[in-house]
Amino acid sequence: MNSYRQKKFEYVTNKYQNRGRLLISCNDKPGIVAKVSQWLFECKANIVESNQYSTSHTDGLFFMRIEFECPDFQKRYSELKKSFHEVASSFEMDWQLQSASNRKKTAIFVSKEDHCLQELLWNYERGELYTDIAMVVSNHETMREFVESKGIAFHYIPVTKDTKPEAEKAQLELLESNEIDFVILARYMQILSSDFVTRHPNRVMNIHHSFLPAFVGAKPYERAYERGVKLIGATAHYVTDELDQGPIVEQDIERVDHRDSIEELKRIGRSVEKSVLARGVKWHLEDRILVYGNKTIVFD
Repeated sequence: MNSYRQKKFEYVTNKYQNRGRLLISCNDKPGIVAKVSQWLFECKANIVESNQYSTSHTDGLFFMRIEFECPDFQKRYSELKKSFHEVASSFEMDWQLQSASNRKKTAIFVSKEDHCLQELLWNYERGELYTDIAMVVSNHETMREFVESKGIAFHYIPVTKDTKPEAEKAQLELLESNEIDFVILARYMQILSSDFVTRHPNRVMNIHHSFLPAFVGAKPYERAYERGVKLIGATAHYVTDELDQGPIVEQDIERVDHRDSIEELKRIGRSVEKSVLARGVKWHLEDRILVYGNKTIVFD
């Protein structure tokens, strides 16, 4: 492991060994915050960060994310989870209790474009992405030398129209055997099957090289140029069955004008893409995203 990253990860692991994260969504009604706060008090926990949002205070949905310090959190995890179940049941909550010191295992899928992959690995080496990148999977050999130079496993699985089912089977077996928690499509230029997506709900994040919902699908920069757009952008979103229609996590834009060629649009766009994806990935790793319907609440 990169020594700088190792030291930073060890520091974070030790610092957050007693820190938990509680994510909640339910119908909004009086008493939710009070009940959760009382439960934390009874657990001798101290709240260090709290965010909440309601779509409507009369008949809406309520979302909450709390980080808290709790003595012996790791040892008491099962006990805490069991006791909060009683609180959750009274409000019919969807909820998760996570350990802030737990590092999710990640796989990155990539094709030939390297800018998003490089940004992710740079952030990873600097310890800015608190995760274990277990592998990079690609349908091209282009990135092998670069990836393996970082000490990360590289898996080449070619994909054609005729071999796609077999290729996806091999990919899914890799993910399962390595107990992967999160998949990042860093300009992976293949459409995933319904079976693949269903097995990883809200755990596959894609970067689309346009400001969705504009220019869905292939060649968005070419179509943006044809329309004479004055803004181009990028969108990080969770993958669903419907192409480029999944819950949006993060977006950003850059101004362009009539003098910019297609290649110039792509150059500008690459900078936006890599930063948008890196932010979305970081928020997912820190359990800052709650999904409802086809939307997200992001407590950044």
